[in-house]
Amino acid sequence: MPNPTLTECRSPWVVVTRADDPWVTSEAGALRDQGGMIVRMAGAELRDPASLFTAFARELSFPGYFGRNWDALVDCLHDWHGHETAGQGLAVLIDDADHLAHADFLGVFISVLCQAGWKANLQLDGDGIPHEDWPPFSLHFVLLATEPTTFADGAASGMDVSVTLADGRLVATLTGADWPGSDLQEC
Repeated sequence: MPNPTLTECRSPWVVVTRADDPWVTSEAGALRDQGGMIVRMAGAELRDPASLFTAFARELSFPGYFGRNWDALVDCLHDWHGHETAGQGLAVLIDDADHLAHADFLGVFISVLCQAGWKANLQLDGDGIPHEDWPPFSLHFVLLATEPTTFADGAASGMDVSVTLADGRLVATLTGADWPGSDLQEC
């Protein structure tokens, strides 16, 4: 798997790394330079699904009809491209993500983030055909943790999620026939 990026429309969709990883500063700066946006969230606010949905809705200004469930989270993240960055990219950084390392919903959460990334980055419909009306935009998630490997089992338990440890980072993407084009590299 190639090095992760926050600026390109390619996997991996989720990266778990240390807060002091210089890659985070470099990639966040590159995303801002191209007109993208970084949203930071506190891991302590994401300890259960209800508070997680509330935090995402607040920090990303989801519409009032956000259904506060996993499918609605995928949809609202995927539809986010119309906001301030005008499709230039979004990275969600979760500080103190250690609060999530052993959450019973971690696999579902990582799978949902990967699904949202897949949809936004590739703008493919369920049949793998590009969406006619919406341009792709880079959407990636970074969980900042003390020890990324503590997320491996929980993240890998997500539906169709593949995790790999590379350069001290745990990276997650979707795998399988249901997720065509996961390795395309163009926005």
